[in-house]
Parts: sequence; structure tokens; C-alpha cells
Amino acid sequence: MRILLVDDEVELTDPLSLLLQRQGYLVDVAHTGSDGETLANQQLYDLLILDWMLPKRSGIEICHTLRSQGNTTPVLFLTAKDTVDDRVEGLDAGADDYLVKPFELKELLARVRALLRRPPTISESDRTSRLTLGDLVLDEENQLAFRGDRSIDLSEKESQLLAYLMRHPNQVLLHDELHQALWKPGTQPSSNALVAQIRLLRRKIEAEGETPLIHTVYGKGYRFGSL
Repeated sequence: MRILLVDDEVELTDPLSLLLQRQGYLVDVAHTGSDGETLANQQLYDLLILDWMLPKRSGIEICHTLRSQGNTTPVLFLTAKDTVDDRVEGLDAGADDYLVKPFELKELLARVRALLRRPPTISESDRTSRLTLGDLVLDEENQLAFRGDRSIDLSEKESQLLAYLMRHPNQVLLHDELHQALWKPGTQPSSNALVAQIRLLRRKIEAEGETPLIHTVYGKGYRFGSL
């Protein structure tokens, strides 16, 4: 699960992001509204935690813009604003939940868990074409992958190959099995076509310094996942 935390108080974001990571979440942090909105548009997140008052762009503005674009990622507001009118304004902007500062960390974690348990709405049906494994996300429909802060354009065949690998993590996938998954009967490619596709995909999803994900099992095929 990937979370975006947007708050200009470093003394809050540092311990909070560390706490969330210890709970097993992948966390990205932004300290301005404009940076947060950019990340929200570039990456696929399971939850957005937004401060109300932010430099350059408020949390309300970010939430309202995302909702107008059809983005239904759950949003949890963190704010010192505690009047009924403030809460109504936040919810009307599209927020799913609201937590007033200062708050107990136990309560925040409980609200995070509750929001992440919610089933996707109908407008999120496109999420069925998205696969996640560790820090790698694949958007099959748009032939895009995301790793860390990188977006990766894929060819149709590369997207199909990556999707198959991600649906079978940590399994030895035989050469013949991958051929059958990628090419229809009667359209079998040359003997080195699979090797070429694997090489191209590796170059795109395994940048320098990143953990290798595609592992060759000599004489058999490949295994996908971090070892």
C-alpha cells in the first residue's frame, strides 16, 4: 500500500512517515501543496493524507482538483481547523475523513486502516488494471509503470510481459509458459524474442541502484521478485 503525506511541518512528517513505514506502508512525502499535487497526479496511491493549510496550494484545492479529474483515492485531512463549518467544507471538497491536530497516533493509524479497507468505488474500476509489487506499480491499461519517483513508458508486449511476471511473483516461469502467455498459437516468434523482451524490460524497470526484480533461472526460465 502506497501513501502520500503532504504537510509543511517537518517535525510532523518525519516521525509520521517513519511510523507509517514501520506499519508496512510505502510513504512519499511532500512539503508544499504544488509538490503534493504533482506527486498525486504522477503516482498511483492508495491513500492521500493532506494538511489543510499548505504553501503554494491548499489541501482543499488539491482535493477538489483531484475529484474534478475523477481521482477517487481516499483522502484524510489533517488540520487545526475544528469548527463544524470547516469540517463540512473539507468533506464537501471530497475528503473521506478528517482529523484535528493535535491527534493521537493510534487514532490516525486506525483511520488509515479503515480508509484502506474500503472497497474501491465504481469510478475506480480502472484500478483492476493496476498491479503493485513492492515499489513497482503497473498500469496495464495505459502501458505505464512506476517505480520510486520514475514513470516508465512500456510497449504493448513489455506491458503484457510485466503483467504476467507480476501476477506470478517468486515463481519459476518456464520459457514455454512465457511464450504461450505472450504470443498466440501460430504466431510464435524467433527463438531469441523472449530473451530480447526480458532484456528491454530489465533496462526500463531496473535502473542503477534499484533492486533487481527479474532473475534468470538458467536452463528453465525466469523468476520475478526481490530476492
